Amino acid sequence: MEINKLVFFVLILFISNSFSQDSKPSFDELDPLSPSKAAFYSAVFPGAGQAFNKKYWKIPIVYAAIGTSIYSYNFNQKKYWNYRNAYKSRKAGYSNDEFQNLILDDNRLLDGADFHKKNRDLSMVFIVGFYILNIIDANIDAHLKQYNVNESLTLKPYIDKGIVTNSESIGLSLNLNF
Repeated sequence: MEINKLVFFVLILFISNSFSQDSKPSFDELDPLSPSKAAFYSAVFPGAGQAFNKKYWKIPIVYAAIGTSIYSYNFNQKKYWNYRNAYKSRKAGYSNDEFQNLILDDNRLLDGADFHKKNRDLSMVFIVGFYILNIIDANIDAHLKQYNVNESLTLKPYIDKGIVTNSESIGLSLNLNF
């Protein structure tokens, strides 16, 4: 019970810390290598780039995605070997496999092995995909942390009365000050 309270407290701390407003760094404080550091950290240890970016709430998502894919890979690998070994033992003349009373046709064993092999391979694609997505997320998040958003960057709509047609037209203007 005490461990559950501790986990809950740490989770609340991370969530409240991640939603707190951080001040944007000034131009002198910007580190151009920050995105590559975040990507490197995530490549070495998944979730470390998110911690580097102080987006702690993303770490459980990274581990849940990769962990679920690894679990699915292991599950399908075991089932594939079970079906494959049962088929081989039946072809060798044995009748004591785990599917003896469940699956009577040997071709159904091959179908089960193929099904789990396909799902195993798909799980590996998901593992690699989520790993790469973790690295890309850390890199993009570090880039966006340095993105300059202040009051001087505005896009204001205007309404202009047409000179010739004397009708109103709606448009957008972009004013850049250098």
